[in-house]
Amino acid sequence: MLIATWNINGVRARIDALTAWLTERSPDIVCLQEIKSLDDGFPRQAVEALGYHVETHGQKGFNGVALLSKVAPDNGSVSRGLPGDESDEQSRFIEACWTVNGQRVRVASLYLPNGNPLGTEKFTYKLSWMQRLEAHAIARLSDEDALILAGDYNVIPEPEDCRNPAAWLGDALYQPESRAAYRRLLNLGLLDAVRATTAAGEVYTFWDYQAGAWQKNNGIRIDHLLLSPEAASRLGSVGIDKHVRGWEKPSDHVPVVIDLML
Repeated sequence: MLIATWNINGVRARIDALTAWLTERSPDIVCLQEIKSLDDGFPRQAVEALGYHVETHGQKGFNGVALLSKVAPDNGSVSRGLPGDESDEQSRFIEACWTVNGQRVRVASLYLPNGNPLGTEKFTYKLSWMQRLEAHAIARLSDEDALILAGDYNVIPEPEDCRNPAAWLGDALYQPESRAAYRRLLNLGLLDAVRATTAAGEVYTFWDYQAGAWQKNNGIRIDHLLLSPEAASRLGSVGIDKHVRGWEKPSDHVPVVIDLML
């Protein structure tokens, strides 16, 4: 079972790339972030034509997350918004369940706040959002489902996850507080799927549009799939579809795909 995450950076602008990649890769479940579209503006017809069911939690102009799946989620299992703050109006979290060969698989697509600039309420919001995510993960882990928390975390976990660590010292993605919050998730028993399968350097998922970052391979790894023990025990392989960054009108992120043996 192929489960993928991809920050699409505007689904209407990237619909050709999305449909081409869906055709090429044929994932079973896809977590999209930054769809930058209201629910009724999502180009679902093009995706549904490829056999995918679409669930969205959209927002006009920015943010927005979605779940695409070859099989519709279990009835009543879709939930929108990260619990813990009813005043939060930003569309950054959607999750649903699928039952596969008797195993319940719960998948969340999340778009964690960027947090820049430092010293503003945006960084405070980032850290509070991560606290809420940790609390939610604790609750979901108690269900003992195969849980996958997938998305753009906007966190560079370790120095080897960026080409030039010194360039990120003043950025919210690389702050000690952000990285510590990410480690707390791992300490709950969640597995970083990419780092579980490779310790290699220069393993990136994002290249900025500026300063020739893609051509220079000046990237960072901020798109993660964190797996519960029930999911981790079924992890077969992990892939980063780096070539997609070289397509016409690409997102600045690329898909990350795991294969669960279900």
